[in-house]
Amino acid sequence: MSTPYLFIDRDGTLIEEPITDKQVDSLEKLSLLPNVIPALLQLQAAGYRLVMVSNQDGLGTDSFPTADFDIAQNKMMEIFISQGISFDEVLICPHFDEDNCQCRKPKTGLLNELMRSGKVDLSRSYVIGDRQTDIGLAQNLCIEGILYDNNWPAIVTKLTTQDRQACVTRNTKETQISVAANLDQSANGEINTGLGFFDHMLDQIRTHANIGLNIKASGDLHIDEHHLVEDVGIALGQVLKSALGTKSQIARYGFSLPMDECKAECQLDLSGRASFVLNANFSREKVGDLDVQMVEHFFKSLADNAQISLILRVSDGNCHHQVEGLFKAFSRALRMATAQDLQQQTASSKGCL
Repeated sequence: MSTPYLFIDRDGTLIEEPITDKQVDSLEKLSLLPNVIPALLQLQAAGYRLVMVSNQDGLGTDSFPTADFDIAQNKMMEIFISQGISFDEVLICPHFDEDNCQCRKPKTGLLNELMRSGKVDLSRSYVIGDRQTDIGLAQNLCIEGILYDNNWPAIVTKLTTQDRQACVTRNTKETQISVAANLDQSANGEINTGLGFFDHMLDQIRTHANIGLNIKASGDLHIDEHHLVEDVGIALGQVLKSALGTKSQIARYGFSLPMDECKAECQLDLSGRASFVLNANFSREKVGDLDVQMVEHFFKSLADNAQISLILRVSDGNCHHQVEGLFKAFSRALRMATAQDLQQQTASSKGCL
């Protein structure tokens, strides 16, 4: 059974990194960062396995003797062990950047064996570090990276109260949009765009995808609904992309359903590639206060910003039923595609989405 792992940088994340030479090569330079011990204890208790991954430029050369490194390293590990903190592995790259090795972060050489073992739960594992090379390592491992900024308590909160959630605020000269979603909550939240029929359709997403969804939008409706509907689609797409994170252990694909006399279909792939097709012959130009041309524009904006492949089709019939059927079909497909599949790390032969 796979396990969540934390791949943690050393200098600047667990201990202070000297400003002068960037080398912790004596006991005088060894200083634990604030809250690191209680944070690691809480994360261990939450089920995370700990692995230290560090670049140490020129370790073993005259500029950085191994004996000097070991003095501080051994004392640090002694402190951690005395407090009940256990690292499964301590992995060190001793090379300079110009050596072009395969083990220096953000390259993954130090972790290849562990990642191939099947032990690592990609959907619940993280890289934590204070440099962009740590974030790059996370991207190369197809897991999420967390940039440390003297914030161990906040990191603990994030990793021990995890929901797939995100929020986006989008303010322009034309619209003011706020969208927040939680994919792991049952249907709840408030929706208010100033367009009654559009609110009704967005409520279909919340209800039939069975997610927490809050949308507050206002804008230049005195002109028409174009800008507002488009910007809600953009913001909702960005929220879905962010909330899905690495998209590990999800079903990925999802749907067709009848809406009275109409058959609405949605084929959805959380692929990371944006594409959109709509096949619909709407029987009216407006439904309530919404121009039906905006249905296509909304879903195109959503698909582009969520980076999903989306194909929608609806048969002829009552226009209200046609539009509502499309929103319901999309929502049910989204519910299927975001459902967690714990038996599969990533629904892709490439290894990540």
